[in-house]
Amino acid sequence: MKYYADPFGCAKNNVDLENMMASLDEAGWTAAADSSDASLIIINSCGFIESAKQESINAVLGWRKLYPGKKILLAGCLAERYAKDLAESLPEADGIFGNSGDLRAIVEAAARATGTNPVKKDRSHTEPSYDTGNRPLLSLPGLAYVKISEGCDCACSFCAIPLIRGKMRSRSIEDITAECKTLLDRGVKELCLISQDTGAYGKDLRRSSRNSNEINLPALLQAITKLKGDFHVRMLYIHPDHFPMKILDIMESDSRFLPYFDIPLQHASEKILRLMNRCGNAKIHLELIQTLRSRFPDAAVRSTFMTGFPGETEDDFQQLLDFQEEAKLDWVGCFAYSREEDTQSYAMKGRVAKKTAALRKQLIEERQVPITEARMERFVGRTFNVLIEEEFKNEEENTITGDDNLYLGRLPFQAPEVDGSAVITSTKPLTAGTLVPCKVFARTGFDLQVRTV
Repeated sequence: MKYYADPFGCAKNNVDLENMMASLDEAGWTAAADSSDASLIIINSCGFIESAKQESINAVLGWRKLYPGKKILLAGCLAERYAKDLAESLPEADGIFGNSGDLRAIVEAAARATGTNPVKKDRSHTEPSYDTGNRPLLSLPGLAYVKISEGCDCACSFCAIPLIRGKMRSRSIEDITAECKTLLDRGVKELCLISQDTGAYGKDLRRSSRNSNEINLPALLQAITKLKGDFHVRMLYIHPDHFPMKILDIMESDSRFLPYFDIPLQHASEKILRLMNRCGNAKIHLELIQTLRSRFPDAAVRSTFMTGFPGETEDDFQQLLDFQEEAKLDWVGCFAYSREEDTQSYAMKGRVAKKTAALRKQLIEERQVPITEARMERFVGRTFNVLIEEEFKNEEENTITGDDNLYLGRLPFQAPEVDGSAVITSTKPLTAGTLVPCKVFARTGFDLQVRTV
């Protein structure tokens, strides 16, 4: 029995898929390197915004057209949010498997889809699993994502995450650190701590604990400092409205915590932020950014903006442009508003035309290019540890280009998949998944040219 996994969506979704793969492997399935060898295609879908939903549905249709005789299982966020509707409207899928319950039940779902007999598991004395450090990793060599909580309590008016993932549910510090240790023992060099709301970690656990002050993100980071080894820790998705300032003290005392701050601000207009059910304003956000940069000279600050939210006027958008120019963020991702049913903003008045939202998004992206390039320029001439990800080969000759060995990797201020890359030149072969000291000698667009030292 072989399956082929087709992942969509965010890193959190990929961690779910990794855990599903671990359960399938334990039950006797084998991951196929090529889809043609598999009897089951598993599409781990995204259901966050309209374009992502359509992409996942198109994947089902595409796989069905390519393999009329194979079985297809639609899993993930889209399957969770629209399970009943998809079961009726998408006959191309042989099964639907959401992600709100015990992910180990993927074994039974795969059995139903393929008509095989599942390996029976006694789960009467165990809780549904979150993550295991022994799971297959879909990330690039040397990197692993560690999901510290599930769900979200923020109730941003545009966001469907609570509808899909539910309320926030944090893992215990002991469980997380045990997973981190297992991953480090496997040779992982960068741990990315992720959740829907990383800064709020432990809030749900504090409600039922007598030691309410001991379960939070600073406490988790303090526990991670006790782990041995040469590795990096990167934190992603910290909501600006409850940024835990105490983590800065821990980060200053342990350089393994990268000064990389992923803070989804969404907007700068106070009016739009209130409509989004968010606090803060441009002044408060700028003060936070300045604090981070004053305490960490090499701090990289990444954010996400949204254009076209209901009620966004030209003046609101100009406030966002002004903020972008003043903040000079290292990295910015931008999305046009997606009207999602059952969210608070779905029925809001003052809807912005899709074309207008798209043009505003394009303008944000164009204006960010010179800002990011200038921010990257400050690293030229500096030496950093670089995570080697893969060897760069000449596509035509399939040989290493030039006299030197070329590799792709990431510097501390480059998060996986969303930021620029490091092009590494080395006179000796390097191993993917290792940290190597390199000196930055040039910048090409967003990417940096480095050489081993």
